[in-house]
Amino acid sequence: MTYVYVLRSQMNGRYYVGLSSNPAKRLQQHNSGQTKSTKAYVPWEIVCVVPYDNRKDAASVEHKLKSSKSRKVIEEYVAQSVESR
Repeated sequence: MTYVYVLRSQMNGRYYVGLSSNPAKRLQQHNSGQTKSTKAYVPWEIVCVVPYDNRKDAASVEHKLKSSKSRKVIEEYVAQSVESR
């Protein structure tokens, strides 16, 4: 199983979208500064984790969210994932 996860910086509210088979471990890596693109905005919290059956589908969703560069699109994705639970 592959997951698309959305993190929010507790420092400034910035979002980060990622892809992982282990989102909890990945969050630890983000918060410990091991990820160059996110280390300036630690600490991070997980706001949403959505499972996908295969990596290809998850990568497609991750790419769509990242390429939109829109906070609104990310927030809609988070809201939709919360509603579907």
